[in-house]
Amino acid sequence: MRDAAAGAVAAVGAGDDPGLIPPGLDATLVLCRHGETTWIRENRFQGAADPPLSALGERQAAALADRLADAARPPVLPVPAGPPTFIRCSPLRRARAAADAIAARRPNGPAAVPDPALRELSQGGWEGMPLAEILATDGVRLAGWRRDPLTTWAPGGESLPDTDARVRPALRDLLGALGSGRPPGSPDRPQVPGMPADHRRDHPWAVVVGHDGMLKVTLLALLDLPLARYWSFPFELCGITVVEVLAGRPRLVAHNLVEHLAGLDATRPGPT
Repeated sequence: MRDAAAGAVAAVGAGDDPGLIPPGLDATLVLCRHGETTWIRENRFQGAADPPLSALGERQAAALADRLADAARPPVLPVPAGPPTFIRCSPLRRARAAADAIAARRPNGPAAVPDPALRELSQGGWEGMPLAEILATDGVRLAGWRRDPLTTWAPGGESLPDTDARVRPALRDLLGALGSGRPPGSPDRPQVPGMPADHRRDHPWAVVVGHDGMLKVTLLALLDLPLARYWSFPFELCGITVVEVLAGRPRLVAHNLVEHLAGLDATRPGPT
């Protein structure tokens, strides 16, 4: 639980952090969640714990890597041609497995680099517990987390403002590296998708592989939305979300693309 003063801090969004996206930046970020784990199959909360991928999760990660390596295959992914400039990932092995698979499909591209700031938010005492057990022993707190995650979270777990505070510097560094040495883009270019004069995607891009909670916080920061919107953007297992930045202005151009997982007998994601 938290007091009123801390609650006010939690509502801060990217608009109060003007240095997050460099002015004039042209770049694309591809956000991907990891594949199914053994704990997801067992309906256990994961948080910052480190269970391995299940057999299905390994297939999902391979399919994700294949899709990003063949972005021009219809339906075309809205990413620049060629390999990404950077691949960043959570150090937890479920995310590293997907990131390493993506890097392996691009022999001439970058290696996947783990960043501790991109780990999943801690679920404290809930980590490893089956959902049914949490409902039976701590159901009121779990309901509070689902209704208002700014006032209630797992016992001994990590708050959303704390997660936001560690994710933002990692994002700032990555976006700054993408724009390094490049002239600023102009907001005066056509920006309506589908129009003949729409821009060409010839700017640098990066892949970030992480977790549902951490990616929610990341997307809210990029889109200048408050943490109170935490539940607005779910991230599917090995789904693809694309945020394009034009002249320093972010826009969500794709969210939760999962056609590459068809036929893998995917199951509904469990809690993380």
